[in-house]
Amino acid sequence: MKVAVLGYGTVGVGVYEMLCAAEGLEAGPVLVRPGKADTAFKVTEIQAIVADPTVDAVAEVMGGVEPAFSYAMAAIEAGKHFVTSNKALVAAKGVELNRAARAKGVAFLFSAACGGAIPFLHNLARAAETDTVLSCGGILNGTTNFMLDQMQGTGKDYADALKEAQALGYAEADPTADVTGLDALRKIMLACAAAWGVLPQEGLLNEGIDSLSAADVKDFMSRGLVCRLLASGRRAEDGRISAYVEPVLVGAGDAETAVLKNFNMARYVGQNSGSIAMIGQGAGRYPTASAVLRDLSGIAQGESAMFPAGCTYGAADNSAESHAYYVRLPKSCEDRLPVSEVLAECGDSVTVLTEPMSVSCMHTLAGEIRKNGNSLFFAAIRR
Repeated sequence: MKVAVLGYGTVGVGVYEMLCAAEGLEAGPVLVRPGKADTAFKVTEIQAIVADPTVDAVAEVMGGVEPAFSYAMAAIEAGKHFVTSNKALVAAKGVELNRAARAKGVAFLFSAACGGAIPFLHNLARAAETDTVLSCGGILNGTTNFMLDQMQGTGKDYADALKEAQALGYAEADPTADVTGLDALRKIMLACAAAWGVLPQEGLLNEGIDSLSAADVKDFMSRGLVCRLLASGRRAEDGRISAYVEPVLVGAGDAETAVLKNFNMARYVGQNSGSIAMIGQGAGRYPTASAVLRDLSGIAQGESAMFPAGCTYGAADNSAESHAYYVRLPKSCEDRLPVSEVLAECGDSVTVLTEPMSVSCMHTLAGEIRKNGNSLFFAAIRR
């Protein structure tokens, strides 16, 4: 099977190198920016790939929604299998791509878009065919996990932990999507669609670690707690789907505590299988490229889809998900929360434990408190 590659950045280079060495797969042309076609295998026009009858599949590793979506549709309409590592693309246009690929009888796979080398979406989609998936999620962003590990393990403050992540290539120059939880949110959107056939695009909530301070870390660690940024998806008995990302404080014995550096831990719970957890590299050139090659190999073995045939867009409802929260906020705003216990006071700030409250309520209150420039950090408490 001859494979063209769209993009020749960090992951694209890895995909091309692995294609050159893979059995049963052949490296085809690579799409690059105008002026970058410095070798014979590089092209600068998508039509050179779409119109090439020797190309059987296209692997997109460019990132972003456009022009990736237009290129994907052109490849699919030309009868070529389509594989991508682009979570933003699948989160925004996954239903259209799934529908188009099924109509043309070609494959549309994207396990590299969530979990890097971890075969999370692959196994989740297969599990959903024979079992009832009750929940899914986990540590789905390696950048923030590395930063949290640095802050909690070495005492670095947020800024220094971010600089270290950037120096090692774990964080982009603009780390916004990672540190705000948006990257992990896109991944849980894909997991919800694979598990339940609904790709939520409204009602989603994400809280990251960009408001975390070294003082917060020192305080909750003194209480025997460790912070992890967790994505969560769940389907209720009435069919409603929750999907959100937020910091969570877990105990020393919890599995997430052992996930260090830039590793991910993706998990799902099946009605019959019970809890299934997978740990591995969540990003990077070769971990991500290996997932792209895994999908391509799967196509050769007859795999064609990760979303079910009737997958649709929908909305998340996080009003039924409830936790107690650890919250650091200005003393003047304390009465806006259902406080069960004051944990600490420092100057004009107070750290409290709330009564159990809905995820949607906590995120809404946090947004309102911050409107006036107030600093606030919150994390769910796992009981």
